[in-house]
Amino acid sequence: MLAVRENPVKRKLAEGKTSIGLIVGEFTTTGIARLAAAAGADFVIFDMEHGGIDIGAAKGILAAARSSGVVPLVRTPSTGYHLISQPLDAGALGVMVPMVESAEQARLIVSSAKYPPLGQRGVGVLYADDVEPDGLAATLAKANDELLLIAQIETVAGVAHVEEIAAVDGIDVLWIGHFDLTTSLGTPGEFWNEAHTAAVDRVFEACRRHGKAVGTMANDAADGRMLAGKGFTAFAFNDSMLFSAALRASVQELAGA
Repeated sequence: MLAVRENPVKRKLAEGKTSIGLIVGEFTTTGIARLAAAAGADFVIFDMEHGGIDIGAAKGILAAARSSGVVPLVRTPSTGYHLISQPLDAGALGVMVPMVESAEQARLIVSSAKYPPLGQRGVGVLYADDVEPDGLAATLAKANDELLLIAQIETVAGVAHVEEIAAVDGIDVLWIGHFDLTTSLGTPGEFWNEAHTAAVDRVFEACRRHGKAVGTMANDAADGRMLAGKGFTAFAFNDSMLFSAALRASVQELAGA
């Protein structure tokens, strides 16, 4: 039966459950989503900000990801209508937008991602297996419901306006970019200094008040457990970091055998 694909990651996070995925910037192959699904990941974020993926490449890997068991997402290069709408048209079930610093910017994300009446996205129903049997109106409404929209808070300005950003309807997750946030604070890489801790606490307070999940990148499982203890529920591992760590461990084990 034809139907708009559901987004279990959005539901898990809305219920306060943990969701774990992979950020892909290096291994942008058509098989990476299947590998992530086999490993038990919930989602894959294809990185168009730092990963060098253009919309042509994204279209191919998203088409392949649609047949996997993971939720395909895209990190856009920036805020902008076409930067958000194009990967969604290509099959992404949501977007992560970097450097969100105002409620106006958050509203633009929602408007660019959602179909009327919730937004202004142009109608591009491109896949015959992604429509509702009750017609176009039902298809657009279901697509709006299933979209996962993630705003990255990673600057001093973003933290200063986090209350207003968190209050925007349609934004599901605030994602703390620790590297950029510490750099914006003038203390690059000092992840647990007082200024950074205070900024993170401020994001959490806003998210608690407005019912948003909080996400971030985890370096490894131990780091993820520590972050989970602080209240994070959405996590992503970086593909190149995972590969390097696994290869290093295997090389060291064999070399010492």
